[in-house]
Amino acid sequence: MQLTIVIPLLNEAQSIPELQEWIDRVLATSELSYEVIYIDDGSTDGSWDVLSSLSRKRDHIKAIQFLSNYGKSQALHAGFNSAQGDVVITMDADLQDSPEEIPELYRMIASDNYDLVSGWKKKRYDSVLSKNLPSKLFNWAARRTSGVQLNDFNCGLKAYRKEVVKNIDVHGEMHRYIPVLAANAGYTNITQKVVQHQARKYGETKFGYDRFIKGFLDLVTIAFISRFGKRPMHLFGTMGFLMFAVGFVIAVYVGGSKLYKMAADLPYQLVTRNPWFYIALTAMVLGSLFFIAGFLGELIIRTGSNQDRYTIADKLQGKS
Repeated sequence: MQLTIVIPLLNEAQSIPELQEWIDRVLATSELSYEVIYIDDGSTDGSWDVLSSLSRKRDHIKAIQFLSNYGKSQALHAGFNSAQGDVVITMDADLQDSPEEIPELYRMIASDNYDLVSGWKKKRYDSVLSKNLPSKLFNWAARRTSGVQLNDFNCGLKAYRKEVVKNIDVHGEMHRYIPVLAANAGYTNITQKVVQHQARKYGETKFGYDRFIKGFLDLVTIAFISRFGKRPMHLFGTMGFLMFAVGFVIAVYVGGSKLYKMAADLPYQLVTRNPWFYIALTAMVLGSLFFIAGFLGELIIRTGSNQDRYTIADKLQGKS
């Protein structure tokens, strides 16, 4: 199998038939062997019925149905697990990503030997205030934080070598940062390609304003993972040691000062009446907690990640 196209979707029953016809039309002129894997992320509009009908008619179409809405990252994870192609391309099902880009994306991976090619929707047909401007700010912050120089991290149209998708763990809301996850895994031959963006034809966007909050929190997470994901003790252990050391020094000073005054028959006060005692105590407690957090982080990394992130209700393997 040369090519796998992974398409996560939620309530896109109107778009699916047109998208599939478009994909087949584009790839009909090529000699590529390909499969299309749809992941229905808990749709309630009859999308699964459409996918069932398509998979019965065409043996290159597969479909996975989630029991509930688990999110795009979990959908991509399931698609990556099932992908058989040497090159894996992801795209959205809302017809805003053009299948005309598929042959060139495939060529850049297969012939130019890139690990990952990310689409860049340089000209967008979205609202300036609700999507364009926030997207530019988000991408700027992601570039500065991660060190991966892409202009559009959130573009759903991406191409990967098979080895990349099989060796990264996409979870939570990390689908926005797959290039960063790939770079952290050692796949650093990453580039971008300007792709065509189209206005939504059917339905409404599935993302609300809460995506900005989630995006910011994910950015903080990925910044930490990029620097300390493999060795959390390097961050928390260092912070804990420094805080504990500062607290210990202050405590020794407070105790030593009292003992000196007692020995010199000078006026002194109870240690518990000295505010520096509580500062020292707080610093040592926080330092210990940071150290424990780093230690637990190291244990969690060594125990492995939990793969039970979604429940598949049904799975179709194409024409029977």
